[in-house]
Amino acid sequence: MSRLETLGDEYQQLRARLEQGGGAERIKRQHDQGKLTARERVAALLDKDGPWFELGLLVAYDQYDGQAPAAGVVTGVGRVGGRPVVVVANDATVKAGSWWPETIKKILRAQEIAMRQRIPIIYLVDSAGVNLPYQGGVFPGQYGAARIFYYNSIMRRYLKVPQIAAVMGSCIAGGAYLPALSDVIFMVEGTSFMGLGGPNLVKGATGQVVDAETLGGATTHTAISAVAHYRAKNDKECLERIREYVARLPHAPATRRTYPAPKRGTKDLYELIPVDHRMSYDVRALFECLLDAGRLDEFQPDVALEMICGHGAIEGRQVAVIANSRGVIKGKQKNAAPRIGGIIYTESAEKVAYFIENADRERVPLLFIQDVSGFMVGTEAEHTGIIRAGARFVEAMATATVPKLVITVNHASGAGYYAMAGQGFDPDFIVSWPTGRMGVMEGESAVQAVYGADAAKPDNAAAVDAMRADYEQQLDAKFAAARGFVDAILTPEETRDTLAFLLEVSSEFTGPHLGAFALPSLS
Repeated sequence: MSRLETLGDEYQQLRARLEQGGGAERIKRQHDQGKLTARERVAALLDKDGPWFELGLLVAYDQYDGQAPAAGVVTGVGRVGGRPVVVVANDATVKAGSWWPETIKKILRAQEIAMRQRIPIIYLVDSAGVNLPYQGGVFPGQYGAARIFYYNSIMRRYLKVPQIAAVMGSCIAGGAYLPALSDVIFMVEGTSFMGLGGPNLVKGATGQVVDAETLGGATTHTAISAVAHYRAKNDKECLERIREYVARLPHAPATRRTYPAPKRGTKDLYELIPVDHRMSYDVRALFECLLDAGRLDEFQPDVALEMICGHGAIEGRQVAVIANSRGVIKGKQKNAAPRIGGIIYTESAEKVAYFIENADRERVPLLFIQDVSGFMVGTEAEHTGIIRAGARFVEAMATATVPKLVITVNHASGAGYYAMAGQGFDPDFIVSWPTGRMGVMEGESAVQAVYGADAAKPDNAAAVDAMRADYEQQLDAKFAAARGFVDAILTPEETRDTLAFLLEVSSEFTGPHLGAFALPSLS
């Protein structure tokens, strides 16, 4: 098996386990209560056989002794009635859907996608509130739970992003502000509760004895308090009514597109990445598998061959591609030193910066295909102005107002990762293959940086081996996904269709794609 196949199989097994949430027993308990699970709700809400791009499936999977699969919340982008929507669904099979610190991170990321793309967001609420032993990472701070309500308010008041909330189970304490700050609230008879305090807290605080249904059930909030707007008999009816609500919202139907198939099948991609991540390969084979007709119209094909820029299409949608080319590249002049693919040189930085600025002027989305080890160092690089050229590259990428999509296929190291639209620069979506390796540098380089010639000394053997092992773990794509550094891990078969859907989603908003969101003019 190839390295990509081996790592892909490991990821598929992990994905299948995480999609079970809290496990069979808790799923049965949810069903016994007359409720669907979070994933069943999402499936019933979305268009049948439509796309589903799940955000952060691996977040927190390797923390809390494995007790927080997907951080207790299912988030992603799909279609309802043919239009893209963001969905946030608490998974009550995981600690009653309570909020871990990473739950907040996932909800905020989902909201930022809705804000940037100006697409509806649907909250399927079934949560016991803050996971109290971890409240220190949930409650305070600029990016604590309050940020969710800040985003709610910005969407309502300024961005006009439709927010639809369905209380389908518990919705307690401060969490009740999430539906309250949405545009409409649906509730389900007999199974939903919404209140700033549950019956036990009310009894402790006021001495009043009251049952949950009377205190904050569906009938109470739709007929007495008027906090909620619609009442459904069960989960299935609630989700169908949400679909009807979304269908009423104004939206231009998607244009039917015709396009040629790629030159090669996506399964050919499994043989692309070499067994040794340091070895070279032909990145053009990737274009042949992902782009319509496998065609890339290269920009300056004879300049800075270590960086490939060009125009292509994915399922009929135009895209400006920027990719690192691995391998050894001969010098253009006689006796000139060869260049190392995956390294960014002064000339290649200038080329890419110019290409990005053109794409921004032409309003063509950018697709970064990362396999980058960093910027070139040394006397020649410094004397040719690598720092200034690199800064131009970074500035052009950071200030481009068109959508930016990123896929890491192998390395994503050093400042090269930043220049190739790393997460800190707010790309619209960032994904990785299972072979992605994200870090400041490779483990062997780190060993040399720390120990130098002393790395070979027997006294340092244990520490050196431990350092290599640490780097190998932290460079793994699953490690990055567990911390939200990428939105998702994709298999090769999923890559083309997913990129096409993400291009569709990111084209919903034709205004500037800058930061987590761009406010309209308020003057």
